[in-house]
Amino acid sequence: MDKSKLRLFHTTREVEMHFDSFLDTVSQGGIAFRSAIGAYLDSAGNGDLVAKLQQLNELENKGDELRRQVEHELYTLALIPDFRGDVLSLLEDLDCLLNVMEETMVSFDIERPAFPQELHADLRQLAESVAMAVESTVLASRAFLRDIQSVRDHLHKVMFYEKDADRAADKLKRAVFASSLPLAEKLHLRRFIDAIDHIADESEDVADWLAIYTIKRLD
Repeated sequence: MDKSKLRLFHTTREVEMHFDSFLDTVSQGGIAFRSAIGAYLDSAGNGDLVAKLQQLNELENKGDELRRQVEHELYTLALIPDFRGDVLSLLEDLDCLLNVMEETMVSFDIERPAFPQELHADLRQLAESVAMAVESTVLASRAFLRDIQSVRDHLHKVMFYEKDADRAADKLKRAVFASSLPLAEKLHLRRFIDAIDHIADESEDVADWLAIYTIKRLD
């Protein structure tokens, strides 16, 4: 295969740079989300959480702006007509990841779920697995731009971390429902565990579609 064809935007580097900036923003969102969960647990929902929420909000806004910019460029410059639909869908799906992370932390701030201290370590592990699933999705998407043949090297990691998140979430929910907490509190905590785990599920969905887009480009 011609090496120039490995890069999606090999004739338009400026668009590639904007897409790269968008991917950087999604990656930073995953890091900020993990950090926000830690801040919430460390401060019982106060203190540093405000700064983390603001950071996530700024990243979500930046992601929206970059997504719109790339979408505009794809149409106005009449780029990659054969794969434009796939790229637009990928942009939307990745942007959704940012939105879900920000919305989840806003819900934490509003509802203040009271996780017992003995569950904090497992909740941090869940957030870590979710953040790694997001990062692996970003790496796979970046490979889709630059080296289509290496996409699979990252996709399997998304699946690994998604399963890891499922295991961590299952462990947490079993601990919650085995505790002496009132049922209403158990249900409240379960909803937040599921909300965090859902981010890894969203990452897996993006990876599944990315695998299809990759096959189409290599066909």
